[in-house]
Amino acid sequence: GETNLRMADVVIINKIDSAEPENVEKLKQIIGHINPSASIINAESLITVEDRTIISGKKVLVVEDGPSLTHGGMKYGAGVVAAEKFGALELIDPRKFTVGKLSETFDHYPKIGTLLPAMGYGNEQIKDLETTINNTDCQGVIIATPIDLRRIINIKHPSTRVTYDLDEIGHPTLDEILNPFLN
Repeated sequence: GETNLRMADVVIINKIDSAEPENVEKLKQIIGHINPSASIINAESLITVEDRTIISGKKVLVVEDGPSLTHGGMKYGAGVVAAEKFGALELIDPRKFTVGKLSETFDHYPKIGTLLPAMGYGNEQIKDLETTINNTDCQGVIIATPIDLRRIINIKHPSTRVTYDLDEIGHPTLDEILNPFLN
């Protein structure tokens, strides 16, 4: 990461809306120390969903990016943020519904909590993911994974996908920086 920072012409500090302001300022100081010529763009990730009615007032299962929750150590991701933003009644704990490799994942990473990590690196894990989702007693599924899981598994519950949009805050913007190069 430090090598990339040293070589960067532009650094985007994302998710400033969910970070502590003092941490954003500290990060800017570090960037300025390591690469004083880099332009810094402030941004936030706006969370959108396909169908908020699948979330609002419902008991939902949140499926997050597996590696981020397991060895990445994240406590939650975009799915939980969407559940809160769009008024989910409850996050359903998937642990009592897991099968196979997903049960092993929870045994190995007990602090995951009330999220389902999308672990699907082989046919067995993909089948276990599908079975676990379909076993879960929920009213909807929030898919917060890099790929749309519905492309590879059959989900019997109503489901909606969470995506991000980058929203630049202030100046410079990415367009302002890149347009001179493109012209």
